[in-house]
Amino acid sequence: MMRTRPLKVALLGCGVVGSEVARIMTTHADDLAARIGAPVELAGVAVRRPSKVREGIDPALITTDATALVKRGDIDVVIEVIGGIEPARTLIRTAFEHGASVVSANKALLAEDGAALHADAEQYGRDLYYEAAVAGAIPLVRPLRESLAGDKVNRVLGIVNGTTNFILDKMDTSGAGYSEALDEATALGYAEADPTADVEGFDAAAKAAILAGIAFHTRVKIGDVHREGITEVTAADIASARRMGCTVKLLAICERAADGRSVTARVHPAMIPLSHPLASVREAYNAVFIEADAAGQLMFYGPGAGGAPTASAVLGDLVAVCRNKLNAAPGPGESAYTRLPVSPMGDVVTRYHISLDVADKPGVLAQVATVFAEQGVSIDTVRQKGRQDGSGEASLVVVTHRAPDAALSGTVEALRKLDTVRGVASIMRVEGE
Repeated sequence: MMRTRPLKVALLGCGVVGSEVARIMTTHADDLAARIGAPVELAGVAVRRPSKVREGIDPALITTDATALVKRGDIDVVIEVIGGIEPARTLIRTAFEHGASVVSANKALLAEDGAALHADAEQYGRDLYYEAAVAGAIPLVRPLRESLAGDKVNRVLGIVNGTTNFILDKMDTSGAGYSEALDEATALGYAEADPTADVEGFDAAAKAAILAGIAFHTRVKIGDVHREGITEVTAADIASARRMGCTVKLLAICERAADGRSVTARVHPAMIPLSHPLASVREAYNAVFIEADAAGQLMFYGPGAGGAPTASAVLGDLVAVCRNKLNAAPGPGESAYTRLPVSPMGDVVTRYHISLDVADKPGVLAQVATVFAEQGVSIDTVRQKGRQDGSGEASLVVVTHRAPDAALSGTVEALRKLDTVRGVASIMRVEGE
């Protein structure tokens, strides 16, 4: 039996995502009511620029006083899509205090202060849902938090930023350089005017922190995540990957240590074999590969950003939170019982692809091999090719076996000190074996 009194929803932010949320709430109102068991009503929309025309939204709902909106007391659910740390953090806590559960798409806030927000939600008996914070329309948070709750997740490996994937894909398929591919991404609307958060890996690092925390039932903050962007990736790196039967992707990698006593979380570009499922993820799409004891290997794929896809995830959370509200029973909260430490990047076991410019003369390869041996790093393959430009130099490419990242970094530093090494052309990790 459907309840006739509507559940009231406050919307904080009405940009690309917020406007889509409002539109879907209006156009799919009957379906949402049937799925929830009660109608939902948009009770107010907090914005910064009230004079802007917002098609399909009653102007009487528009307010610039977000605090007053979440304090009303008759609001059942607050949807927060304004982003950033403040005032979002204060508004969410105020919403909890005044009786509302929260649906958020705020990856930066959750990666920085998720533990405190979960504690506030638990204190007041509210829900905090955030499917849209990680990969747009792709269901990831709920499968990890609920569907795999009885399993042991060991690894999460994914492409979680569409802008960087588009840039690297264009570099791979067209031979374009980084700057040229970034210009195309900007022209098509995939990259912001200031693309720093995407291309330097900050966006992906926030998502990695959230995913690692859920997957391993421990607390991981964005500061725990090792982060490297794609600005140093060159056309030569892409070409080297292709010669190895690989492609380059910006990966978010979250792993449980083999002994189960710690976890790692990192974001960096890496070469992955073309045979790996993530290698075929093109354009601005996202995909996440999960490895668990019982479930085995799972892959989630789809659009990871954009107004409509992200709004889809927000509305999915809205339905779940409203159902919980009707049943007077909050859904699952934070699970951080393992309290596992996050190991530094130096302890992570990885492989390296190292391209060197060296003197083209006898004994160089032996010198290089000695450096690897002294650092305790085993070599997998070596490829050396002399140049025909009369420079007296050669290109030497070394791919290592797996070793602690600190040892690999030490190897690179030692190589730089060799008289016969003219320069390190590129260094990139190799993943997805």
